[in-house]
Amino acid sequence: MNTAELAKVIATPNKLGRLVLSPSGCAGDFDSCGVDVPFPFRYRNQLYMTYVGFDGEGYRTGWAESTDGIAWHKKGLLVDRGIPGSLTQYNIALTSILREGGLFDAGELVKVNGRFLATWHAYPEVGYEEGKAIIGLAWSDDLEHWELTDPVLEAEEPWEAASLYKSALFFAQGKYYLFYNAKEVRQWPWHEQIGLAWSDDLIHWHKHPDNPLVAIGVDIAPDAQFAADPQVFSYQDGYVMFYYGLGINCGACELAAWSTDLIRWQKLPEPLISPGAIGSADAMHAHKPGVITVGGRLYHYYCAVAPVDAQFYSGLTEIRGISLAW
Repeated sequence: MNTAELAKVIATPNKLGRLVLSPSGCAGDFDSCGVDVPFPFRYRNQLYMTYVGFDGEGYRTGWAESTDGIAWHKKGLLVDRGIPGSLTQYNIALTSILREGGLFDAGELVKVNGRFLATWHAYPEVGYEEGKAIIGLAWSDDLEHWELTDPVLEAEEPWEAASLYKSALFFAQGKYYLFYNAKEVRQWPWHEQIGLAWSDDLIHWHKHPDNPLVAIGVDIAPDAQFAADPQVFSYQDGYVMFYYGLGINCGACELAAWSTDLIRWQKLPEPLISPGAIGSADAMHAHKPGVITVGGRLYHYYCAVAPVDAQFYSGLTEIRGISLAW
């Protein structure tokens, strides 16, 4: 499949134009300051979404449910921070749960040895994504109670030395693939790029020697600063990756790439979703994809960011929530 054909298949030009999940703005709520990182899935034909809430101190993970993919009801906190001194003392972001891997599958969860399997990451310091984050796995019997493993990935190579970020779990060819983005330095301006680790047994993980597999673009490319937050699906004779890009002096946008082997990726040249006009819900950024099929259509959830005239809460001057395009 060439990239022009794929671009038509995965195009989501219709924006809802508003947030489907918003920060609460209420002090004490886990998602008072921001809502981020959508991950939609189905379980027993019910549509759910995990998301990451920011409360001014760090990340915690919530979830929501929907009957139509447009009207969402928050179910509350799903995974809370850990005890003082733990790896998740300040942050816990559940970012993917193993689900059906086909682009137009229903997105039903897939169990491993009778249990649900997820990935998470956590930052070691107070604040918004502060410090050198690690990635781990989590297991659950009922979706509501999660047991976190020790970290399975840590920042080791030069391209990822400052921190790991969002991870996405994908099963294919008898292996577990873990795609993730990372940055090389802590101080701005840094670059974020996408790498891969794989495992046969979910215990021993191997980082690909050619990481990062999806590197930043050049010059005025929409991903010249960041290539980040991957989500991977199988389609026909290959695989499609949704990810977001950040260019130089421009807002973040949703992008895609194509591969026949999960290793070599060919980028589609044009964004799938770009920031909107002044006054829109995504006037600053349209990024961090969460894709699922609803009613035969691709529903492309993303984190929409817009400025506000007055401070929203805890010194924030932006509204960060989840929006939708199809």
